[in-house]
Amino acid sequence: MTAADTAADLDGDSRPDEPVRDPQRPLAVTGAALETVLEVRAGEDDPGATALRVAITGSNMTDFVYALDLVGIAEAADDDVVYTQGAHDELTVIVPVDSVENMVGAALDVPANSAAGGLVIRNPNTPDPLAGLDLDLTGELPEKVQAVLDQAINPALGAHGGFAKLVGIEHTRVFVTMGGGCQGCAASAMTLRDGIRSMLMDSLPEITDVIDATDHSAGENPFYT
Repeated sequence: MTAADTAADLDGDSRPDEPVRDPQRPLAVTGAALETVLEVRAGEDDPGATALRVAITGSNMTDFVYALDLVGIAEAADDDVVYTQGAHDELTVIVPVDSVENMVGAALDVPANSAAGGLVIRNPNTPDPLAGLDLDLTGELPEKVQAVLDQAINPALGAHGGFAKLVGIEHTRVFVTMGGGCQGCAASAMTLRDGIRSMLMDSLPEITDVIDATDHSAGENPFYT
């Protein structure tokens, strides 16, 4: 099981109702997910010596991006968090130390739509897309909005072949359109609402609202459909 096998099936849209926040066991594995992982692990040369390693490798503004791999238990680093899951401790889980803080309380599960297949990670934590950025926010409001788009938002959207563009400002309301792989993408409205809107309003408190001006029906090459 590699990141490529599971990346398209991982999401963070759903949140567990009562996450168990234990840094020694940061990621819970549901019974259904355990069954899936053990079935895949059975194909390894030595299943009993094989662990599921789950790491946060980045973010896409609104959710974390994960890598899931089956590795030898002996490959765990000294500072990794290593623990077992299952009624009989059937599965060893490895979480790298730098992923623990943002994974505490998360659960590995199967999609609500069983036909979708794969696995999902339901994480109550969300990334701070402005962390580590030193934004140059000078000039009038249009220039400052453009700076946030150029320096913080479009680099992330570019990974999916998309971009966000300022189309107008009315008083303190900002109108943004999404293009490229974001136009017509099934996830773009959520990205604008939960990601772009939050980033602009957090960076520029004078903004009172961010409006999606995208014609999503005109998208020719959406990243998700």
